[in-house]
Amino acid sequence: MAKGGAAFLALQQEVIACQRCPRLRAWCMQVAARKRPAFRAWDYWAKPIPSFGDPAARLLIVGLAPAAHGANRTGRIFTGDRSGDLLFRVLYQTGFASQPISVAPDDGLRLRDVWITAAVRCAPPQNKPTPEEFRNCRPFLAREMELLENLRVVVALGRLAFQACLAVLRERGWAGSPASLVFAHNKQHRLGPRLPVLISSYHPSQQNTLTGRLTEPMLRQVFLRARRLLAKAEG
Repeated sequence: MAKGGAAFLALQQEVIACQRCPRLRAWCMQVAARKRPAFRAWDYWAKPIPSFGDPAARLLIVGLAPAAHGANRTGRIFTGDRSGDLLFRVLYQTGFASQPISVAPDDGLRLRDVWITAAVRCAPPQNKPTPEEFRNCRPFLAREMELLENLRVVVALGRLAFQACLAVLRERGWAGSPASLVFAHNKQHRLGPRLPVLISSYHPSQQNTLTGRLTEPMLRQVFLRARRLLAKAEG
């Protein structure tokens, strides 16, 4: 990795220590104090969630925010909830993950050529961050994109993550308007020769999967598309 592990580590430590959003910090601590009966034995993480993956990655996955009893409990993004169960299973099927499950930071999971982050790093009440909370977290996403020097493809999981990515990419040189791009599942957006390709995808939330709006094969097609784009980049 061109900028070294120290830069990534320093950024993640800054994320963990962040106190920019009092509402979110209070909610995360409240959830950790109450817990779910199934997780009574857990010592909840209850801090902002660091990103996870391969610092030399060419693929970046951007989610919305940690789940209250998922990453807010386990301390690893997309870990400990149904959304993550589906995501990591598909990443394993498409060669981006060493195993199909993610239950805790020490479970042996390794990501290959992929880095996973979120538009907001703290679990929000009702899974709805405010516009100000998105803005507060945006610099972290921008700095991660800068550190990922091999970045070629970004997968945005959900409309709000898609909009967060566009805001950062606009700062990085994209001259377009977010209103000019239509969010749709497995839709590819080319923003310019010096910018990564952006793929929009439905979020693997239970709201989407239980209603059939998103199926496992549909999500797998997103990462197969990403795999093809990375193969072309090698050529």
